[in-house]
Parts: sequence; C-alpha cells; structure tokens
Amino acid sequence: MLIPVVWLHPEAPPKPAEGAPCNGCGLCCLAEPCPVGIWVSHRRTGACAALRWSDAGQRYLCGVVADPGAVMGWRHPWALRLMAALARRWIAAGAGCDTDVWVQSAEK
Repeated sequence: MLIPVVWLHPEAPPKPAEGAPCNGCGLCCLAEPCPVGIWVSHRRTGACAALRWSDAGQRYLCGVVADPGAVMGWRHPWALRLMAALARRWIAAGAGCDTDVWVQSAEK
C-alpha cells in the first residue's frame, strides 16, 4: 500500500491531538481536501488548492475562510461574507482537530 507523503512548511506548528483546538498545522488539508476543498479544488485527492500559508501567523489557513475572493474569484462583499461563513461551518472551524493522519519527520 502506498502511503501518501505531504510536505509541511518548515515553520508549521506540530499537529495537535485529535479533538484539540486547530492550530493551523495544515496536515488535514495537505493530505486531502474536505468537501468545500473538493468543490474549489476540483479534485478529490491530494492537497487542497485553497490552503494558504500565513507568514504573519506562522500557520496554514483555509483560503475560502480567510480570503474567499482570491480563492473563488468573486467580488461582491455579501457573497464573500456568505462564502466565508458557510466555509467556517462546513470545515467545522473551532470544533477541534479531526484528522487521524499521523506524522513522521523526514529528519533522521
């Protein structure tokens, strides 16, 4: 069985325990897109195209939540607010880490 490998930003925070608050490690979105990620990425496997790295926050962010205009190409403020609100709900923002992907460092 092939085990997919994802490359994290070197400054990304470590993956929290399942159920712990999200810290923006990005592992879940790099492993596979969520339903909203499938919609905007047009893919079911691989990293989500909406995932964004924040230099200021030193963490990954969902682009549909953080900057829906850039991800979706929409311009109407009401549509952007609605999309960000729906995306927060769809990705269960604030509900805690729900990925069971395990991490192994490439460093030896």
